[in-house]
Parts: sequence; C-alpha cells; structure tokens
Amino acid sequence: MRHFGHIAPEVRNRLFFREPCSFTADSPARLLAAALGATLYSPATRPRLVDDVLKQGGRGVVSMVLCLEDSISDEEVPDAEDNLVRQFTELDARDGAVLPLLFVRVRAPEQIPDLARRLGPAVRLLSGFVVPKFTEERGIPFLEALQTAEAETGRRLFAMPVLESPELLYRESRVETLEGIYRAIDKFRDRVLALRLGVTDFCSSYGLRRAPDMTAYDVQIVASVISDVVNMLGRADGTGFTVTGPVWEYFRVQERMFKPQLRRSPFLEGKVEELRAELIEHAMDGLLREIALDQANGLLGKTCIHPSHVLPVHALSVVSHEEYSDAQDILRPERGGGGVLRSAYTNKMNEVKPHRAWAERTMLRAEVFGVAHEDISFVELLAAGIPG
Repeated sequence: MRHFGHIAPEVRNRLFFREPCSFTADSPARLLAAALGATLYSPATRPRLVDDVLKQGGRGVVSMVLCLEDSISDEEVPDAEDNLVRQFTELDARDGAVLPLLFVRVRAPEQIPDLARRLGPAVRLLSGFVVPKFTEERGIPFLEALQTAEAETGRRLFAMPVLESPELLYRESRVETLEGIYRAIDKFRDRVLALRLGVTDFCSSYGLRRAPDMTAYDVQIVASVISDVVNMLGRADGTGFTVTGPVWEYFRVQERMFKPQLRRSPFLEGKVEELRAELIEHAMDGLLREIALDQANGLLGKTCIHPSHVLPVHALSVVSHEEYSDAQDILRPERGGGGVLRSAYTNKMNEVKPHRAWAERTMLRAEVFGVAHEDISFVELLAAGIPG
C-alpha cells in the first residue's frame, strides 16, 4: 500500500516531486507509525465490514480500527466479536486485495488472545490492538496479553494505547500518571506503535464539547493535556513515541461538494483554483486548522470517524518542496559540525543543530507521504484524491 496510491500514476507524477513510498504491514515499526495517517474507526457490528474495508482501502485509507469498545453497547459485544471473526475470514479469502492496516479496539485484556485464536489463519490480516483508557495499572495486562497472542500466533502484533483516562486529565495526578504510562510503554517499546489521544473523553469529564469552529487547542484544559503528553512522551531524543492527533467530531463535509461544481460550470477557466480554495475554506475550516495545529504541536496522523476527514489529513501531511529543501540542506553530511545557512528559498535561516530533529522527522514524513512539486498546493492534492 502507499499514500495516494488510489490515484492514477500520471496524476501522482504531476503532483509529487518525490512520490510516497510503498509499505506493507510487515514494514519497520518506525515507518508504519509515521504512515498511519488518518486512522478511520468503524464499529465492529457493521454487517458489511468487508465491503467497508475494501471500499475505504480503495479510496486512500491506509489504517482502520474496528471497534469493540465505546462505539457499541455492552450487550452487542458477543455478536460484534462473532461478526469480526466472520468478516476477517471473508477478507482473508479475497486474494490480491490491498487492505489497510487493520487494528481491533478491545475492552478487556482477555479479548486479545481470544480473538487472535478465533481468527485462525485470518490473523495474518491483523496488525494489532487499540487499548482503551491506558494507564500503567490498566495497560500492563493488555500489553502482556498482546505478548501471549504473538507467541501463540507467530504474528507480529502492535498496541496503540489510547490516552483518555481522568487521571491523565486531572492536574493533581497528571505527572504521576504520565510517568507510569511511560514506564509501561517503554517496557514494551518494540510493540507500541503509536499513542492515541482520547480528547472526547477529556471533554466529557467537564461536560464540554467543542463547537465545529473550535479546535481541541481552543479548549484550554484539553490543550494543556496534549502539551504535557507531547512533553513527556513525544520527545525527539530517541525516548519518545509517535503521538497521533485527536478525533474531529463533525462530518458536514461531503465529497460531492467539490468536484461536481468544477465539472459543470462553463465559467471556470482560469478560476478553478480560486473556487476550490473557496469551497474548502468554507466547508473545512475547523478541521484544517486542527490538523495544522496537530502538526505544529508535534502530533502525526489523526483519529477519524468519517471518511471525509481522511483526504484533508493526508493532503496536509504531504511535505512541501520548501520543507524538503530545508531538511535536505540541514542533514547534508558536511553540515554535521553545525552552523547556520540561508535556505535555498532565501526566506529563512536554517540552524543545523537545533533544526536537525525537525529535519529528520520531515524526511520520514516525506518518505511516507511524499514531497509535492514546488507549484503544488494542498488544494490540488485534496482535489486529486477525491473520487470522481
């Protein structure tokens, strides 16, 4: 699979100075963590889950979570587990299908080895499990269960802990909780692919819900948690983990809003870019601002609950030609001793030592999401990815 692999090769060639790389579920963990992108959640109760997975995979989704936790009611869990096993078995029979990375969000540790056993040969399609309400005390049994499932199936499986517990939110217990989380995930570092933020649960502890024109960063109590999570768990010194962006709850954006107008109007010559930009600005402003703030605050990828969120996340994850140029200059071997240099775009100074970690992260993002041509903007990347 690859990002933007669902669009025609000639279109990718026009958009990308450096195209996104190909990867599989067996690729190195560092690459997969960066490549998660917009991780689309779906309730495991859906009767046509196979069709959903194939459809979304064909539209550019590279990671999905099939949920047995908050998205379904307590009494639905047994039937949802049975459905999940049936659907994985059917997917396994679809030879040649390109599938997203598939994860299952569980409720209890014992579900992990139980589901892995019940999947049988279809476990080869499973990349891992999402662990809810993760703390050191609650999380360790899940991670130990993951080890058991790996040993029994011979399949490499990853965990993605969700940071959403009240202990993490409350100021008086936050630092202690983060220290405990770090101890747990550091012990199982090779199997923790990424950390996910449960911002909806944070808001619920105070009876809050952000409006569609507000980002998670406008809710100060939530912003403070994100800041502390990145501070203690997302460091770029080799001790940190990939932290993904919080869910965007609104999905008023519909893909059909974009291309039909662009195809039908006879008055668009020379104004296509302007119209596209206007449509995007009015329909996606809150989501786009939050994605930009995710990246500015050290987060990579995003939890998504609607397919219309996927393309914006991926389009804004593509590295610009200017970013790529700066990163290349900073990482040149002859710059290893440090120093300051003017950027090739002659609009900034690049300080080699302070900007090295940024440059390394940018080059990893360039590998998985690609580098846009100099004259290609987010708008072209978004428009090209929308199904015709």
